[in-house]
Amino acid sequence: MNDLLLIVAGLGVGVVVGLTGMGGGALMTPMLVLFFGVPPLAAVSSDLMASLIMKPVGGFVHLRQGTVDKRLVGWLCVGSVPCAFGGVLVARSFGDGEQMQHVIQLALGVALLLAVAGLAAKAFVGVREEGRGNAAPAGPVRVRPVPTLVVGAIGGLIVGMTSVGSGSLIIVALLALYPMLSARDLVGTDLVQAVPLVAAATLAHLAFGDFRLSLTVFLLIGALPGVYLGAKLSSRAPGAVVRRALGLVLLASGLKMLGVGNVALLVAVAGGLIVCIPGWLLLRPVIAARLAGRTAAATASDRRTQ
Repeated sequence: MNDLLLIVAGLGVGVVVGLTGMGGGALMTPMLVLFFGVPPLAAVSSDLMASLIMKPVGGFVHLRQGTVDKRLVGWLCVGSVPCAFGGVLVARSFGDGEQMQHVIQLALGVALLLAVAGLAAKAFVGVREEGRGNAAPAGPVRVRPVPTLVVGAIGGLIVGMTSVGSGSLIIVALLALYPMLSARDLVGTDLVQAVPLVAAATLAHLAFGDFRLSLTVFLLIGALPGVYLGAKLSSRAPGAVVRRALGLVLLASGLKMLGVGNVALLVAVAGGLIVCIPGWLLLRPVIAARLAGRTAAATASDRRTQ
């Protein structure tokens, strides 16, 4: 019965990943810990292995579509690959018992709260694209090697310890460093750089972690068709609504990982429902209008200089 539930859970996570593009680690790892009682290190190890099998598919699609900045991928990987391996060693340095599991659980809680910020950033990217309208895309991106390498290193360390971040945290940093990138280029670049990052973290967990083959197999049995189904539904289902609901789930999971009590947890989620959603609905047209105005002004300035 527990194996069947794991398959169903994997299916649900896969559908959400295919539907929204949200990294599965932010959802699958806390689900394994909170609902299935899997130790944090084992949950991280199994989730990374599942991600290693799923991510190359999406990365290949973006490479074929030309929505990947390979220079950014290279600099990100220089920092992320060794640090992903090191993240597992950092976790192991706290020992082999309950203390290490507790540290990973706390790190996972913090990473989930950062993932909520990642969802908010993705929403901002969507509004920015609306504000740009049909404006011509900017020229080639000027790569900033050192900051990009640092982003990769920090992201790799977090992914190695928690499995969260390859599809949410790094994209926030890319948005801050390269605001001229389109939404598709952001997602494509982040997804392709995540493949070697997750591969390094998975290798480290196979060597030093708590990988459980049966757990991963049952998750993949559900997740692989789930990703395909979610991708098919993405053009019809209200992905924005799913992402907002997912943000609340991640907020609750992150706070629970940090040991927040049930009353405080309910207050936080209720606050997200009462404040964030109406506030976003009110601010969305204002942000879009301002971005459209900036785009029009920049276009007019370019015409005057020609």
